[in-house]
Amino acid sequence: MPDRHIEVSLDKRGVSCTAKLLDDRAPRTCQAVWDALPLGSDVYHAKYARNEIYALFPAFAPEEPPLENPTITPIPGDLCYFTFTGTELGTKSYGYGSEQRGTVVDLALFYERNNLLINADVGYVPGIVWGQVVDGLDRMAEACQDLWRAGALGESLNFRRA
Repeated sequence: MPDRHIEVSLDKRGVSCTAKLLDDRAPRTCQAVWDALPLGSDVYHAKYARNEIYALFPAFAPEEPPLENPTITPIPGDLCYFTFTGTELGTKSYGYGSEQRGTVVDLALFYERNNLLINADVGYVPGIVWGQVVDGLDRMAEACQDLWRAGALGESLNFRRA
């Protein structure tokens, strides 16, 4: 299979990067995301994992992928996939509201070093590494820092086929 690429963007800030799908390491996750593209939603900056931006989506795969190519220490440029169910995101400290939800998919971009996927409520939260940024991470990292400092209100994180 030839390499597949996607564009990851913060449209309001006018910045994007290109990522290669890791079909050889996370084939089910890559296929699930690829089939669902384009995807876009409000962006959040991580509170606990450090150098991460992410967006939340209703489950889009016919069946959630297994934990393939897992990590708890993502590196710069990693795209990670997380699945949360029921009330896992209902704690007020997360800032999403306390309503119950169905399955939620978190698609994340890690833009700098020294990340640890640990949550005070549940412990380690492994993610599936399904993509790696191959171009434009420096520009995206600058925009992520601006998002952290200036706020995410009105910004969206978007994933499209390249």
